[in-house]
Amino acid sequence: MKRTSRHITGLCFALWAVAGIAQSGPSAGPGAGGPSSPTGGPSAQGQPVSYASVTELNGLLGQLESSSKSAQDDLAKVKVDRWKTDGSYKKQILANVESLQRNLQSALPEMIGKLRATPEDLPATFRLYRNLDALYDVMGSVVESVGAFGGKDEFQSLSNDLSAFEGTRKQIAERIESLSSAKEAEIARLRTELKTAQAAIPATPPQKTVVDDTAPAKKPVVKKKPVPKPASPPATKPAQTPPAQQAPAASPQ
Repeated sequence: MKRTSRHITGLCFALWAVAGIAQSGPSAGPGAGGPSSPTGGPSAQGQPVSYASVTELNGLLGQLESSSKSAQDDLAKVKVDRWKTDGSYKKQILANVESLQRNLQSALPEMIGKLRATPEDLPATFRLYRNLDALYDVMGSVVESVGAFGGKDEFQSLSNDLSAFEGTRKQIAERIESLSSAKEAEIARLRTELKTAQAAIPATPPQKTVVDDTAPAKKPVVKKKPVPKPASPPATKPAQTPPAQQAPAASPQ
C-alpha cells in the first residue's frame, strides 16, 4: 500500500508540473480561444492553414472538451470518504481527484484555446499532448483505486472517461508526427529553392587594376626658386659748384 501511495504522489506532482508549465507558457495573442475560420486559421508563422487541418483539429478538441466535461462530472460523484481503507490513502486519492479537477477546469481549457488560435503550432500541440499524458497517468491511478474500493457504476463511468482521453491522446500524437513531417518537407523545399535562386544569380567578376610597368617614370618637376633682385643704392645729392671769384679791379696809375 505504501508503494502505491508513493507512485500516486509522483503522478500527482507530475500533473501539477505540467499544469504550471501550461499556465506560464507564451500567450496566444489576439483571438486566442475563438473558433477557427471555416476557410482555415493562421498558423504559428502567420501562414494560412488548410481547411482539412482545421477540421481535424476542431474534431479532436471538441472530443476532448466533451471527455473533460464527462470526467469532471464523474469525479465529483466519487465518494472517497466512504471507502474502507486507511485515512492516509484516502487523503492521497482525494488530493489526486482535486488535482484532476483543477487541470480539467483551468489548464486544459487554456491549452485548447491557444491551439485553436494557432492550429498548426507544434509547441502548443505538444504541450497539450504532454498534459493529456499526465492526466491519463493520474486518472488511471484514481480509476484503479475506485475499482478496488468504490462503486461499480463509478468505476465504469471513469473507465469510459479514461478510454476517451487515451483515444484523443493517440490522435494528437499522430497529428504531431504528421505536422513534423510536413514542416521538414517544407524546410527541405525552401532550401532547394534558395540554392536554385542563388545559382541563377550571375557571378560578377572582380574588377582588376592593370599596372603598366613599361611606361617611363615621370621625372619630378623641380620648381626654380626666384632670384632675389639686388637692392638699389640710395640716391646721392649732386655736388654744389662754388661761386666764381671776381678778379680784383685794376688800380689807377
